[in-house]
Amino acid sequence: MNNLNDLEKKINSELNTKIKNSEIRHNQLYISIDCHDLVDVCIFLKSNKNTKFRQLIEITAVDYPEATKRFKIVYLFLSHEFNYRIILSYFINENEVIPSLTSIFPSANWMERELFDMYGVNFKDHPDLRRILTDYGFEGHPLRKDFPLTGHVESRYSEDQKKVINEPVKLEQNYRNFDYESPWKGTEYIKRQTEKNDEKN
Repeated sequence: MNNLNDLEKKINSELNTKIKNSEIRHNQLYISIDCHDLVDVCIFLKSNKNTKFRQLIEITAVDYPEATKRFKIVYLFLSHEFNYRIILSYFINENEVIPSLTSIFPSANWMERELFDMYGVNFKDHPDLRRILTDYGFEGHPLRKDFPLTGHVESRYSEDQKKVINEPVKLEQNYRNFDYESPWKGTEYIKRQTEKNDEKN
């Protein structure tokens, strides 16, 4: 391929029914597809002599909690021979099961496990779909936007039991009441006290 424009035309002509949208931005080719076309598109990108995208760099997700199709799944591919990058993406529902790429790109194994752990995305035909970054018995998926910042449980050492225990997160009430507009203006009770003092003077 001489340039990205030629590459885009080649991919669109070969996969015209499978490509929903394509554009060149930041010297990279962005392609949108449907989830069920993922395997066919990836096989073409990897094996075609004019593309040769033989390295899967990353798989990630973007969470849109209010959208009907909550997650945007994003794949980054690199062609060493032509020095081009492709960013492939599609949208899925929250509980949708998507195809695994481990049979095409073995490096997808850990990347898909990370998506499963952090976002709760399930992959069909993955050889070992387990959590990879969080601990055994961890609740929830930390990179979802509706995951609480403090988590659901906390670990601490119990002097009574002489071991590390997990218990529900308990926040002191004063940490829950964020009743100020900015740290410089102070909380409501301080404002009220200041106003009373001003009235006296």
